[in-house]
Amino acid sequence: MSEETGNPAAESTTDEAALPFVAPCRELRPAATLDWVRQGWRDMWSAPRQSLTYGTIVVLLSWTLAGIALKWGGYFELLVLILGFILIAPVLAVGTYAISDQLERGLKPRLRSCLSEERRCFGNLMVFALMLLVVFLVWWRAGSAVHIFFPLDPESTDWRDYVEFFGIGSAVGAIFASVVFSAAAFSLPMLVDRRVDSVTAVVSSVNAVLRNKPTMLAWGLIIALAVAPGYALLFIGREHGASLALVMALLGITLPLIGHATWHAYKQAIDASAYPKDAPAD
Repeated sequence: MSEETGNPAAESTTDEAALPFVAPCRELRPAATLDWVRQGWRDMWSAPRQSLTYGTIVVLLSWTLAGIALKWGGYFELLVLILGFILIAPVLAVGTYAISDQLERGLKPRLRSCLSEERRCFGNLMVFALMLLVVFLVWWRAGSAVHIFFPLDPESTDWRDYVEFFGIGSAVGAIFASVVFSAAAFSLPMLVDRRVDSVTAVVSSVNAVLRNKPTMLAWGLIIALAVAPGYALLFIGREHGASLALVMALLGITLPLIGHATWHAYKQAIDASAYPKDAPAD
């Protein structure tokens, strides 16, 4: 006698087992990065209220972190904290991925739907956020060590005094940034777009980055250029609070823009069609 089939639990287990561990990736041209920025700019101004709301949240968090660093630390602790903040910024951009997803589906973006998307993948996001937090804390200690071994006089106005410090600091930071960039480049948009676990999303992201090194190097430079003007203000009239406020305010625009652009980068780079796609959030 043949056994009956049609057990939903068994079918679900079989379907999950049949899913690939790594999503296939496409070959990307460096020029594609400019197209991502253009599409990201279009998305941001197609839903300005929703996008800038996330930007405002980033600004408020930045001000809070800056206040803590200045109150219990100093100027160089502030630099380390702000640069390290970029390591965990991808998690804050998850809402912008949901906005771009809704625009792509022809829906009117709503913050409520974005929050629903974030709640759905909350568990995987927390796993990813925990990983970033560990990297952030290690980066904090590494940045402090660089400051100890290469001390600077905060009152110095000679730019040559900063060359050695920032040369070593940039080399150390580049290691941490490369790890986080490879893991976060496409994984978070994939978690929003498809029902996948964080391990599959991260491995798929790292695989796509390694297979498109010149393009992803260009993309990393674009991201760096997007935030560079804000950080440059830290060295212009740094004794004035207005300079610091402008640094943080610029992140309110650049982070949503990069977030939207990252969504389009993911859609071009990763073929996630094998994984189940979520229904539009209510």
